[in-house]
Amino acid sequence: MTRSIALVLALLPTLGTVSAQTAPPAAAPAASVTTYIHAGRLLDQPGQAPRGPSTIVVRDGKVAEVRDGHAAPPAGVRLVDLKDRYVLPGLIDMHVHLYSTGYPLQARLNATTSDLEDDLLTAVANARRTLEAGVTTVRDLGGEPRGIRALRDAIARGEVAGPTVVNAGRMVSVTAGHGDANGLKREYAHVEREASPEICNGPDDCRRATREQIFSGAEVIKFAATGGVGSNIAGGLEAQMTFDEMKAIIDTAHAFGRKAAAHAHGKSGIDLALKAGVDSIDHGSYLDDETIRLFKTTGAYLVPTMHAFESVIRQGRAGERPAAAAAKAEQVSLVVKQSHARAFKAGVKVAMGTDSGVGPHGTNALEFGYMVAQGMAPMTAIRSATIGAADLLGRADRIGRIAPGMDADIIAVAGDPVADVARLTQVEFVMRRGVVHKQGGERQVFPVK
Repeated sequence: MTRSIALVLALLPTLGTVSAQTAPPAAAPAASVTTYIHAGRLLDQPGQAPRGPSTIVVRDGKVAEVRDGHAAPPAGVRLVDLKDRYVLPGLIDMHVHLYSTGYPLQARLNATTSDLEDDLLTAVANARRTLEAGVTTVRDLGGEPRGIRALRDAIARGEVAGPTVVNAGRMVSVTAGHGDANGLKREYAHVEREASPEICNGPDDCRRATREQIFSGAEVIKFAATGGVGSNIAGGLEAQMTFDEMKAIIDTAHAFGRKAAAHAHGKSGIDLALKAGVDSIDHGSYLDDETIRLFKTTGAYLVPTMHAFESVIRQGRAGERPAAAAAKAEQVSLVVKQSHARAFKAGVKVAMGTDSGVGPHGTNALEFGYMVAQGMAPMTAIRSATIGAADLLGRADRIGRIAPGMDADIIAVAGDPVADVARLTQVEFVMRRGVVHKQGGERQVFPVK
């Protein structure tokens, strides 16, 4: 062993010389790329009145200017004609699972034959489907940690088509909690748990589990504060972690510059997570006046994921979910709409999230209809998927608006989505960071660098 180390050390100078001699020359700076977009109406700042005919100047993936009227582009500059379309910022979905298909019965049938490589390719396809639905940024709250990190980075490099990904890796959970290998036979559970560093018990162990996800590349931390509808265990939907466990996770996430998202259904778990300083409550099924006050006091966001509730209820009634999950879905369905309506009316901060992967990808905009049905104004719903979501991500200086210096994440629809939010289910144009991925309702050839 000593000789081997000495040999490697002796070779290092030579290896360095070879590397330097054979390194390719530095690439020449890329030519500046400019695009003009003529918008018929422009909702550049959701929550404010839309502008009339406007020109957006996009340069090198950023918004350079926003002008009134339709300015003629200089010679040789690309023009995107959306004069008969309503233009707005790309949507942000704060709760997706790109590794999941949205078809649970199929997923169970494939579980013993799919490798990580198969699952990554599923995530690649789901990412493109999501982008073409007008969602230009997602927070992925549960997937294979290194795979979702690799997908995130490939999209950022422009090698794969998809939305900007803010990834959580795996959900931190406690033994037998939502996220553990519940309902599996002994042999399968043993194998599953061998590769589950996210399972923890007690504050110190939960700090370790949080750091494990950060080590694997997580940009946000998700933890299961309560039981879950989809888990195959009849453990209820109330708190499954202690306050000290939650606080250890949240404080560790914050210490590493990450935000923390709590999967939480029952009031007891929601209240504990809010008191522990969580940044968002995802699902939020059981909310009363005391819980609403905690939201308002702490400034935490609610991510309602109504799309997921509708999907799980439908799947449970069709026999596609285990009995324990189907029963919990029916239980939640009796109260969740009233809870969310109460939160909307009280002015709780809301960021749009769908839990896509529980239901099909690419149908993200159905969430707007569910929110509006519970009393949210269409403009507020759009704001929750742009400015609000960007604020929760800590990226309000980059996404969520169309303004100079912002990423050129831009979509367009036919008709006014503020008058009819269902317009957002038919996105016809998608630009992400200056690259057009969809135009005239058709997929564009993706330019691989």
